[in-house]
Amino acid sequence: MKKFNIAMIGAGFMGKAHSLSYAGMPMFFWPAPGIPHRKTVVDVTDELAKEAAQRFGFESYSSNWREVIEDPDIDIVDIVTPNDTHAEIAIAAAKAGKHIISEKPLARNAEEAKRMLDAVREAGVKHMVAFNYRRTPAVALARKYIEEGKIGKILNFRGTYLQDWSADPQSPLSWRFQKKVAGSGALGDIGTHVIDFARYLVGEITDVMAVTKTWVPERPIQTSGVDKLGTVKGEAEAPKGQVDVDDEFTTLVKFENGAIGSIEATRNAWGRNNFLTFEIHGEKGSLYFNYERRDELQVCFADDPSDSKGFRTIYTGPEHPYGQGLWPIPALGIGYGETKIIETYDFIKSIVEDTEVSPNFYDGYQIAVICDAILESAEKGIWVNLK
Repeated sequence: MKKFNIAMIGAGFMGKAHSLSYAGMPMFFWPAPGIPHRKTVVDVTDELAKEAAQRFGFESYSSNWREVIEDPDIDIVDIVTPNDTHAEIAIAAAKAGKHIISEKPLARNAEEAKRMLDAVREAGVKHMVAFNYRRTPAVALARKYIEEGKIGKILNFRGTYLQDWSADPQSPLSWRFQKKVAGSGALGDIGTHVIDFARYLVGEITDVMAVTKTWVPERPIQTSGVDKLGTVKGEAEAPKGQVDVDDEFTTLVKFENGAIGSIEATRNAWGRNNFLTFEIHGEKGSLYFNYERRDELQVCFADDPSDSKGFRTIYTGPEHPYGQGLWPIPALGIGYGETKIIETYDFIKSIVEDTEVSPNFYDGYQIAVICDAILESAEKGIWVNLK
């Protein structure tokens, strides 16, 4: 069983999630396709990197990602840094012949994403973008039903991602509110997950008509480099900086297969924690999913008996996608960590078996194209055709 040495660039919240997935994957999926070994973690200073190595179980640490990428012992480079660094790190890693997994969004815009895609294709390395929510068993089950034709031709997709962590105007000005670092706001940060659902379940998007809004134009400047995602408050008298990205967007969408729909995301919805949903209507039935109830898929089929027609709940378990590697009882509880473990399993498996994994950098690029079109549509007030 081959061991894969991991270099993780970044050690924040997502570093914790990825480290957990490397430790847990062989425990859940045994025999594992390969063993991820936490070799080197990189942070902005040696002191922070050393602490991250101790916390996340890495063998060594560094504050120089370029040297780590050139290390011949490294097999996989894992990018969990802010968005403005993804392209530079990924392109360098591809040139060094490393397989790459990058957090989403792949890049700040389509131009950056295309350069990353070109680099991994030229190098012939495996590449993945971490849209882990699609690996929730209930979401994979929805795709299975669609592929089996159980809801027939898809007519409509409605997707939302609603959060409230930045609804408080005293939430500090993290990098997520700065265009030069993030590229966009709610669109790139959380809206891309809904766009990934739409492409995964329905197909390619061809046209968008969007509106964006920035509700909080300035926020207290953050004194710490750690992104707390709204769990801390800035001082009332603290200097403030400009927010130059979207807090919220809504877009109508047209799909290549003739379906229509809508996608919306906001980080300013009080009472919504991680309200990531989709509802899909077809000629023969409907599907509904809410990530806050991630073990459940709501289904309604046109051929259900008339005296019991309506949505019913399927609780995912051993008989469903990825179920054999997870927990032995339906609805025992799938968490965020399990979706990252599944993600790691699929990525390592693709390397060992030399198969293409999805979502990959091509998918990340296509989503970046859609995001650019949404921003263009909102700015000009017109339908934008992606072709």
